[in-house]
Amino acid sequence: MEDTTHTQARIAVVDDHEMFRAGVIATLQPYFDIVGQAADVESSIDMIVATQPDVVLLDVHVPGGAEILAKSHPHAPRTAFLALSVSDSAQDVGSVIRAGARGYVTKTITGHDLIHSIEQVSEGYAVFSPKLAGFVLSAFQGAPPDAPAADEPVHDEELDRLSAREQEVMRLIARGYTYKEVASELFISIKTVETHVSSVLRKLQLSNRNELTLWASDRHIV
Repeated sequence: MEDTTHTQARIAVVDDHEMFRAGVIATLQPYFDIVGQAADVESSIDMIVATQPDVVLLDVHVPGGAEILAKSHPHAPRTAFLALSVSDSAQDVGSVIRAGARGYVTKTITGHDLIHSIEQVSEGYAVFSPKLAGFVLSAFQGAPPDAPAADEPVHDEELDRLSAREQEVMRLIARGYTYKEVASELFISIKTVETHVSSVLRKLQLSNRNELTLWASDRHIV
C-alpha cells in the first residue's frame, strides 16, 4: 500500500535547472501534493502567490533567489521556505535565513532525507545540515547577524569577484570533483564547467586547480 502520510503538505519547487527540478518533483510526488513549479523570479512569485503552498523548495542560486523569498512572503505569509543549494558555506546560509527561509539543505541530500526535511519544515520546525547547525544557533543566540562563524572567512574581495555560478563551480573543483562530476552536479555541460574554471582562475590570478584548492582551503570555504 502506498504511503500517504505526507500527501496533505502542498509543495512548490523553484529551480532554474529543468532536469534537476523534474527529478526533485518525481522524488516528491508520491509523498506530497506538488502544486507548482517555476524557474525564474517573476513566474515563481506569481506561482507562489496563486497556489499558497505549505512549503517552497527554493534553489537559492536561481538568479534573484532572495528576491523571490522577499517579494512572495508578504503575499503568502503561511508559506515556509526550505532553501536548497550546492553550497554548504555558513556565509550563504546566513544570508538566506536572515531573508526568511526556515531551513537550508544541500543538493547532496538523499531523497529520503529531503522528504523528511520538507515534512519537518511543513510542521513548523527549522531544518539545517549538521555542519551549519552551530552557526545558525550562534546567530539566534545573539551574535551579530553579519558575523561569520568561527571557522569562516571575513568579507573577501577576491571571492566577491566571482559570480554565484562561478563560486559553485569553484567550491566543487576545490573539493576534488572532476569536471564531469561538476557538470552532473550542476546540470551544465563539461564545456561550461571548463569555461567557469578558466574564468575563476583568471579572476583569482591562479594557475591551476591545485592552487585553487589551497586558496579555498585557506579561506575555509570548502
